[in-house]
Amino acid sequence: MSDSTWPDRVGRVALPFVDSTNAEAFRRAPHLPGPAWILAAEQTAGRGRRARPWASPRGNFYATHVMQPSEPPQTIALRSFVAALALHDALSVATGSPQAIALKWPNDVLLSGGKVAGILLECQTAGQGSQTLAIGIGVNLIGHPDAAQVEPGATPPVSVLSESGQRLTPEGFLALLAPAYARWEAVFIAQGFAPIRTAWLGRAARLGEPIRARTGTHDRQGIFESIDADGNLILRTPHTTLAIPAAEVFF
Repeated sequence: MSDSTWPDRVGRVALPFVDSTNAEAFRRAPHLPGPAWILAAEQTAGRGRRARPWASPRGNFYATHVMQPSEPPQTIALRSFVAALALHDALSVATGSPQAIALKWPNDVLLSGGKVAGILLECQTAGQGSQTLAIGIGVNLIGHPDAAQVEPGATPPVSVLSESGQRLTPEGFLALLAPAYARWEAVFIAQGFAPIRTAWLGRAARLGEPIRARTGTHDRQGIFESIDADGNLILRTPHTTLAIPAAEVFF
């Protein structure tokens, strides 16, 4: 895909290696004229949710979209769903198999039932209330961790190459992802979360099916009924219906 598709007024920085693209995004944010993508060929200290290490072998995709939004924190946090929809679009083109891709609440993307991508949102507040949002995205393009390395019961990792046979470069994947993110961001800005929520639910993994949601050390089992207007997981148990703001989900 050519540079003509790159979104207007969005910067692009490509680096051979960083500690983490989110950390680099926060360092660069004060000097950026607008939103930008920070892409690294390798991370030396990549991390996932709950500060877990994220394995970063060369050839996979590590990037952060950095921006300075003005909305309240609870609205800013909904951009994890914007990023998920952008990943769905980009991976659909990359693999040629949109039917094989699903979105797993709260911030994973599945390919043929395995975890192929993850999203990590981090926000920092600077002077005079200005906010910097880093949307970190990791995609297993050509390699993935061994299944023995993941928690028992967790979604097994896969790669684009292993599941589709397609070999993409990180730069090539960013050329798909950046325009896709810009399209969904424009919807979010113009129309709010409602169309994002509808689109996300239309691509959701295990919607209407039994799941297990872990919050801390407490497990809840029930039917994944929906997400609400705040992005909370709606879980219907035998006794009640719960709105869960954060949890680990197991199938």
